[in-house]
Amino acid sequence: MQVTTYWLEHAWLDTNVEPGVALTVTTSGSAAGADGRASGSAAGADGRITAVRTGVDAPPPGAVVLRGLTIPGLANAHSHAFHRALRSTVQVGSGTFWTWREVMYQVASRLTPEAYHALARAVYAEMALAGITAVGEFHYLHHTPGGTPYADPNAMGEALVQAAADAGIRITLLDTAYLSSGFGAAPDTHQLRFSDGTADAWAERVSQLKEREGVRIGAAIHSVRAVPADQLSTVASWARERGAPLHVHLSEQTAENDACLAAHGRTPTQLLADHGVLGPLTTGVHNTHLTDADIALIGSSTTGTCMCPTTERDLADGIGPAVALQRAGSPLSLGSDSHAVIDLLEEARAMELNERLRSRTRGHWTAAALLRAATADGHAALGWGQAGSLETGALADFTTIALDSVRTAGPVPRLAAETAVFAASAADVRHTVVGGRHVVRDGVHQSVPDVPRALADSIAALRG
Repeated sequence: MQVTTYWLEHAWLDTNVEPGVALTVTTSGSAAGADGRASGSAAGADGRITAVRTGVDAPPPGAVVLRGLTIPGLANAHSHAFHRALRSTVQVGSGTFWTWREVMYQVASRLTPEAYHALARAVYAEMALAGITAVGEFHYLHHTPGGTPYADPNAMGEALVQAAADAGIRITLLDTAYLSSGFGAAPDTHQLRFSDGTADAWAERVSQLKEREGVRIGAAIHSVRAVPADQLSTVASWARERGAPLHVHLSEQTAENDACLAAHGRTPTQLLADHGVLGPLTTGVHNTHLTDADIALIGSSTTGTCMCPTTERDLADGIGPAVALQRAGSPLSLGSDSHAVIDLLEEARAMELNERLRSRTRGHWTAAALLRAATADGHAALGWGQAGSLETGALADFTTIALDSVRTAGPVPRLAAETAVFAASAADVRHTVVGGRHVVRDGVHQSVPDVPRALADSIAALRG
């Protein structure tokens, strides 16, 4: 066993900032050395916080010193790693979600397991640099571009799992059922590689994926347009039988709502409820265009809501009713989705600021409530219920935000959480620790030495 003491200049402990906090972290021995540096390649080590002491004015002898504000690791509850290759290219000209989708399909068609590993490794390293310690990867690129399975039918998913391990973060692989181009229609040419044909075939394939250290296997329904109604329950049952997270894109576009009403005479939320999809293990992603009855169904079933504000504004989707959903009983989490930017602090503040624009009132969430969405509730949505807090017994996943940058310098330390949420950015992250392993130290990734170069090279390779 390895025991490491981290001395935190300031720490966010659930609802308040405490100065001078010492965390004792115990690992199995192979993940981190005595100074908290990585000494092995396995991601998601099982290191735990075994003691928390407040009022420690100076670093104890031998402690790893983290100056700034340390918070639990951030949870990116919704990611499409390959969308990172679209950054900037989709900003040329005008259009809608549907025209953006055509560009996305072109990138998807070029990915192989090897290319996807290289890209995702760089993307997940970018996440680690932004303080993210766990990612929910909404994964639907299963087969070759023509739809033929790889020799290993889960080669693409395994590439993502290995990429997360290489980048040092935890992953929940949300293996996605995507069977139709729209309410029973066959997949189009671009979508052939997404489809297993039937939900039963999807379940057979995904059942071959195995959880391991740092890895959870969950499920996803791409959308009500992409999984026929009579097969929704198959995916939901697979997840429920395993106690696995189940995510679904829900009412992101009004066109989807209109088509669902035309096909089934009910909203997407009502359709999911009819087929047993909603529930405490389920998270609806976006939940943008909902009726009052939809909100009541989501809240009363304690179905979660993952808001992705930077993507929702980038794609001109609209502003979802996050306040009403939370009041109804839906836990909130956050995701960077298409990776227009990768910055969970920006996602947190954008949720509040979007609501201010819509309502013309301020203060819908406190900084503590927004941090909870970005940490504890995000981890819970991904099946990492023992992460997301700085307390004894929790996974030793945390990140430190500088309080002396041009964005964060000035405010008094007791308002450090407000500074982090409403002023800091991913660029202010100085340290990221996962399972007791120091993945990012002083702003430098410890296993991917040049993340910008890795991103540039992997994206250039896709563009040919």
